[in-house]
Amino acid sequence: MGRTTKTIYVSLPPEMIEEIERLAKAEKKSKSQLFRDAFSVYAEVQRERRWQSARRAGARAASRLKVTSEADIDRLIHEARGV
Repeated sequence: MGRTTKTIYVSLPPEMIEEIERLAKAEKKSKSQLFRDAFSVYAEVQRERRWQSARRAGARAASRLKVTSEADIDRLIHEARGV
């Protein structure tokens, strides 16, 4: 079976590397696991930001179209369909 991970290389300032090594030791994790954990948190924050942006865009559209209820949505659908 092939390898399930890939290696990447990053350049970091020495102070950051020292902090990473301290954190990894304190958490009893490998540096790789520390980075995986950090990336997971970062990715979740980015997903939440995208959702917030979509919610704001939806709220702006609802305001512009004067949508305040499901009946307003039905009205817009019927108007768009020419019903």
